Amino acid sequence: MKQGAAITNCGTLPLAEVPLLTRAEFGRFVADSVSGGSRISAMFACDAPGGLTMYAVLAGASTGQICVASTKPSGGMDSIVPECPQAHLFEREVSEEYGIEFRGHPWMKPVRFMEGGPASAATCDFFRIGGEEVHEVAVGPVHAGIIEPGHFRFQCHGETVHHLEIALGYQHRGIAKALRGRPDRRRTMLAEAIAGDTSVGHATAYCSALEALCGTDVPARAQVLRGVALELERMANHIGDLGALAGDVAFLPTMSFCGRIRGDVLNITAEMCGNRFGRGLVAPGGLVRDIDGDVAGRMSASLSKAVSEAEEAVSLLWDTPSVIGRFEGTGTVTRALASAIGLVGPAARASGLELDSRRDFPGGIYRMSHIPLSVWDSGDVFSRALVRWMECQRSAAFVREQLASLPGGPVSAPPADLPRNRITVSITEGWRGEICHVLLSDDRCGILECRTVDPSFHNWFGLACAMRGGQISDFPLCNKSFNLSYCGHDL
Repeated sequence: MKQGAAITNCGTLPLAEVPLLTRAEFGRFVADSVSGGSRISAMFACDAPGGLTMYAVLAGASTGQICVASTKPSGGMDSIVPECPQAHLFEREVSEEYGIEFRGHPWMKPVRFMEGGPASAATCDFFRIGGEEVHEVAVGPVHAGIIEPGHFRFQCHGETVHHLEIALGYQHRGIAKALRGRPDRRRTMLAEAIAGDTSVGHATAYCSALEALCGTDVPARAQVLRGVALELERMANHIGDLGALAGDVAFLPTMSFCGRIRGDVLNITAEMCGNRFGRGLVAPGGLVRDIDGDVAGRMSASLSKAVSEAEEAVSLLWDTPSVIGRFEGTGTVTRALASAIGLVGPAARASGLELDSRRDFPGGIYRMSHIPLSVWDSGDVFSRALVRWMECQRSAAFVREQLASLPGGPVSAPPADLPRNRITVSITEGWRGEICHVLLSDDRCGILECRTVDPSFHNWFGLACAMRGGQISDFPLCNKSFNLSYCGHDL
């Protein structure tokens, strides 16, 4: 088997050293790497030197290595999806953006709404099941709550869902294109806005990639505070979603308490940087602002209070049989299926997959301080809720430990100029899972391509699979247990 070039997280190499494989070799490389235990972190095409080039980024959790290979896709390629299901959305995306034909792809249709491109994903045909009393239910893109737009097409027999197809693209903003060019403050703000509830996660992944390309050494104090902000972001979202899950089964005590406690955790982030969502904190080279000992002390005290109250609120969930009865066995994704379709983050860990970028591809403070893995194996709503709660507790312990032993020194280092014609891969474990930013520099010291893969891109198909064989009335509960980003997918 032809091999890709191996790097570690935030490693770099010249574009000329990325192996250029034939189309057949490229497909074999991706399929064999996945069957050998790696995952597709990114697969995309771009106008690189020498013409349109397709890149594959394979992450091997057991080795900590990231392998990169390329090919020239012009003229079309044989689809690897029949052999490697987790490639299906990546191939659709490349076909949508560059018109590349993937022969044998089982369901080729657009991924997003592309101005001037193929028809919108939401106006294409949907897969249909025929038969007596089979009916179709269409939900969205406008929903009953204040949520983002997305269209869900169910094929049902009675109340049982046999197939769900999800069409997104309404939030397409052209962020990937806007991130090209010379890095500046505006582009860091765009990276923060890739998914509004993952500002710290995406800003960290983007800035880490820039720093890797430039060879910038981020000060230790900044690395620690980035980790603190990342874990606070994780806690706020997990606690909020545990409350929302309680609300979906009409268990109002936990819903009410967690809604308020999520706000308390967001306020701790605001204490740190002046913004509840961590906007304006992370910048290339480190952080925009530092905290002093008094602020660290107040953050730690506020966190202890929030965690104590969250323990009381969430314990009500586990102690209430009617809640557990609704959570257990609902929306199950088996370990084998989760692995085949490439789930990431808490959704993967709730199906028994031991994947966590903080452990598998450590960067920043996670190279020095480790957070225990939170895994459960039932793959249902209960498992996803439990994994999120375990992660909250472990994140809280991590944040308190780091705040109590902050290293001294500056929080930023001056970034250097971008080198010419290099590539780097930056992986950060956001609260939804693996965030991957792949940056390619051009021959004018600018960004040729910034390819972002939000964890939602991997996991939306997992939600569709979780609904198969379930009751359509369980959809809100399943949906919330994943709580995926629409704009992070649409970009």
